[in-house]
Amino acid sequence: MAACWKRILTIFVAAQVLLVVNAFEEEDVPEEWVLLHVVQGQIGAGNYSYLRLNHEGKIVLQMRSLKGDADLYVSDMTLHPSFDEYELQSVTCGQDVVHVPAHFRRPVGIGIYGHPSHLESEFEMKVYYDRTVVQYPFGEASYNPEEMEANQKYSQSTEDESQDEESVFWTILIGILKLILEILF
Repeated sequence: MAACWKRILTIFVAAQVLLVVNAFEEEDVPEEWVLLHVVQGQIGAGNYSYLRLNHEGKIVLQMRSLKGDADLYVSDMTLHPSFDEYELQSVTCGQDVVHVPAHFRRPVGIGIYGHPSHLESEFEMKVYYDRTVVQYPFGEASYNPEEMEANQKYSQSTEDESQDEESVFWTILIGILKLILEILF
């Protein structure tokens, strides 16, 4: 009877351990993220593997090194980002996460670099579409770069006009004062 209880207890403990291990393997992903792709690959030490992102909107790249150490470089300027030329990066030894903003020009270049500390690295990258809505504390258009640039140009042009008017005013005033001084002396 004791052997039976011992076996049941062992099975119960093993099930609990498996449950805990599976819980750690599953990533906590917000409800607002929609899984678009899962990419798996291998990369040699000191080499790059390149991907292209065409999806619009806010994108989250979540990469996990299954073996070795793969690093993530992202750019909207070049399709072949590297550790010398990139806009966004994640170079951790564990899980790498990069949030690609919606304003990045498409296609976005993604570079996966195999760190030289390992002969070969294996990775799994999940691509999510982030549907979260950003709440602006001062209204929806609290920061609009195009609008700010237009306002800046307008304020510069009005400043230039007022400086021109001021310059003309001083020129006339100085001319009148010189004329008065010539008459008096």
